[in-house]
Amino acid sequence: MNYEKALVWFRRDLRDFDHAALHHALKASRTVYCAFIFDKDILDPLLVHGRIDRRVAFIHASLKELDASLRERGGGLIVRHARAVSEIPKLADELAVDAVFINEDYEPGAIERDHQVAQALKKSDKELHSYKDQVIFAKDEVLSLAGKSFSVFTPYKNAWLKKLGLPSFELDLQPLAPLTCDAGKLALPPATPEMPSLSAMGFDEYDLMQHKIPTGMKGGEDLLDDFLPRMSRYDATRDFPAVKGPSYLSIHLRFGTVSIRSLARLAIEAIQSGQGGEGARIWLSELVWRDFYFMILHHHPHVTERSFKPDYDRITWESGAAADAAFTAWCEGRTGYPLVDAAMMQLNQTGYMHNRLRMVTACFLIKDLGIDWRRGEAYFARQLNDFDLSANNGGWQWASSSGCDAQPYFRIFNPVTQSERFDAEGKFIKRYLPELSKLDSKTIHAPWLASAMQLQMAGVTLGKNYPHPLVAHDEARKKTLERYSVVKKE
Repeated sequence: MNYEKALVWFRRDLRDFDHAALHHALKASRTVYCAFIFDKDILDPLLVHGRIDRRVAFIHASLKELDASLRERGGGLIVRHARAVSEIPKLADELAVDAVFINEDYEPGAIERDHQVAQALKKSDKELHSYKDQVIFAKDEVLSLAGKSFSVFTPYKNAWLKKLGLPSFELDLQPLAPLTCDAGKLALPPATPEMPSLSAMGFDEYDLMQHKIPTGMKGGEDLLDDFLPRMSRYDATRDFPAVKGPSYLSIHLRFGTVSIRSLARLAIEAIQSGQGGEGARIWLSELVWRDFYFMILHHHPHVTERSFKPDYDRITWESGAAADAAFTAWCEGRTGYPLVDAAMMQLNQTGYMHNRLRMVTACFLIKDLGIDWRRGEAYFARQLNDFDLSANNGGWQWASSSGCDAQPYFRIFNPVTQSERFDAEGKFIKRYLPELSKLDSKTIHAPWLASAMQLQMAGVTLGKNYPHPLVAHDEARKKTLERYSVVKKE
């Protein structure tokens, strides 16, 4: 390839380092423009739920940093608010570029959008080039010996690691050439309006730092620097929501302000040096899970609407006014189970939920309340800062036992024992449910079992300042086993 002008279309890859599309555009072209489109096809549906969206605010702040970084190298970012499917071909014509460079997106809607863009560009004799960037291995790169896609994680992980070629991992994880090598090729944006403000797009300003959400490449770098000394303890700390165990990089992975290649390389180097311990191995496995769910979405796109295992679509879920009321109570953190409620409060207030609590809250909705997993999946999709279709769908289907390599249908988390095990002192619960802060570490996990005197001393009145449990777990468990009886035993 040898182009006079090219356009790099940024999407979920908001960085200017170790960036596949930008790297290849600079190598193939004399002049390179950079652009981002606030896609109305994505944003307009979000406005149905209100003017505040933490993800849009995160993108907006990250784009400001990206633009500033590109300008230091002689370029800059063209930012528009429009339908990307029509705006990118239009922009390509305006700039008279020969090709558009993108990083692959594996979601069905994005695949269709990119196909339409490619067809429109073709009419103007322009090309669309796409590159792998948000995963280590994509699509058909990790297959079984029989040449088929995996549906169980552990064999997939083993094949993933084998393909990576441990301990020789030079090819797949090496960072792409630094931007400074070809910085002189970056072009300043033409004289166009400034980046549209959040308010111009219908959204309110939002201070992400009130929830300690650093944005952009610098934010991702700071979080990574903070996590690396803790990585070796990740296995021992990751399940406790009151402990600083996770990397908190999920939103940065979602929007590409960090490089997945860099993260995987750091984990592997820690393992090989002997300094990473079991923590580095477990964290690397989490990154492999991410690739796994992208692979599942590619090979089985029906999971966005139906169960991975078709037999599970025979289940009859609770419906009607009572189920709607229970679902609303779950969404609002009013189930009467403190760990579940505190987790939902964390989600609603900050857009973040600890991974262990994602499993607990999902299992409660599905197997205690008997509500269709798709309703919970959709709610998380609206609320999570790090919402990623493949991982969110994979997690919910795991909890509902309908997905690939899911928990068995008869494995039903007890929300009280989960609370006692993973928030033994109730620190996390007290942070998000201050009305329970005076309960001791024994009674806080199940307030309805406390004596009248204990509740009175703690200032808790069930049914008034904290709800009675929506369901009795033991009874709900029996109903769930009956509900799942329509599924063929595996």
